[in-house]
Amino acid sequence: MNNNIKNIEKIINIRFNNKDLLLKSFVHKSYNKEKNNEKLEFLGDRVIGLIISKKLITLYPNEDEGIIDKKFASLVNKKTCAKVFRSLQLKKFIKTGSSFKTLHSSDERILSDTCEALIGSIYLDQGFFNTEKFVLKIWKHFINESKVIEIDPKTKLQEFSLKKFKKLPIYKTVKKLGPNHNPFFQVQVQIQNSKKFYGEGNSKKNAQQNAAHKLIRNLNI
Repeated sequence: MNNNIKNIEKIINIRFNNKDLLLKSFVHKSYNKEKNNEKLEFLGDRVIGLIISKKLITLYPNEDEGIIDKKFASLVNKKTCAKVFRSLQLKKFIKTGSSFKTLHSSDERILSDTCEALIGSIYLDQGFFNTEKFVLKIWKHFINESKVIEIDPKTKLQEFSLKKFKKLPIYKTVKKLGPNHNPFFQVQVQIQNSKKFYGEGNSKKNAQQNAAHKLIRNLNI
């Protein structure tokens, strides 16, 4: 048990005051139904969310909230948390019941939950400042690699219209020409107080996107 504590502390480069708290973060509910990491996981999820959202706002002060929200979601989801935990090579310390004795790389949920529980335990033992340093360090690669997520014109126009007017854009199919295997659509779009803009495409969806693109370009949004 003591060797586990020392090895974990060495890997994360943090010396815990409450060693039991650290060990508890690696106990899955299948191993112990009463004394497990579920509450630490609950806490860690919120702590990670606060730290990552704070970092994104600092990195992208002029970016739209919609794009920051999508970047945030990609950085704190179960898949990314599992990847972060896997990168620490701490999987062997997780304690699970007999039904989970063999942890495979596909056991994303358990790895993710343990990652969140570990962050929760660090927060309780070390405070926010040290936890923030740790989270930003182990998430650094994923934050750097996260690409700017482009919002398609139709979604962007919808978000703008709902935020400003509490109404959805109005689309109307003006023309549908050609055979079913090679159709042509012309679509009109308008939001409150705007002119009508038209888009064409080989599907209604493409025509709507083109029309929305022209309108948001006109509105300079």
